[in-house]
Amino acid sequence: MPPASSFRPRRPQARGEHFDPHVAGIEYGALDDLVGYAIRRAQILIYEDFLAALAPWDITPQRFSALTLIAANARLKLTELARILGIARSGAVQLVDQLQAMGYVARQEAADKRAYSLVLTPAGRRAHADITRAVQAHDQRISARLSAGERSQLIALLGRLG
Repeated sequence: MPPASSFRPRRPQARGEHFDPHVAGIEYGALDDLVGYAIRRAQILIYEDFLAALAPWDITPQRFSALTLIAANARLKLTELARILGIARSGAVQLVDQLQAMGYVARQEAADKRAYSLVLTPAGRRAHADITRAVQAHDQRISARLSAGERSQLIALLGRLG
């Protein structure tokens, strides 16, 4: 670990920097014609705004996704959560451990006793409601330049990429 005086946060926004998706005077060549590159540039801007909006709760997109899935699916199992999020089981364990340490999620014995079910705690339910409102406001802010039809079309088009 570097000395505290030389420590620089990994995320540019944490260093007071802002990502510019198109720097003036720079030629981007073939990158400008790549769907993946355009999505990645947009994702960085969206991620920066998401982290800023959710900073009071220390919630990342992955934590929000997990909270939402647990809230919406009674007795969700850890292995199911991992599969839905497309992450390794060990990653899901780490994610649930973080949410549990925050007081938002609890593990309960499942009926078959071979696995645990995931449930939101009362604090988790309250926080999830507040966090969801903040995420919805974030989503409106980042898509404000789109009409309702364009927003729906964008979601549909992105869904077709998978």
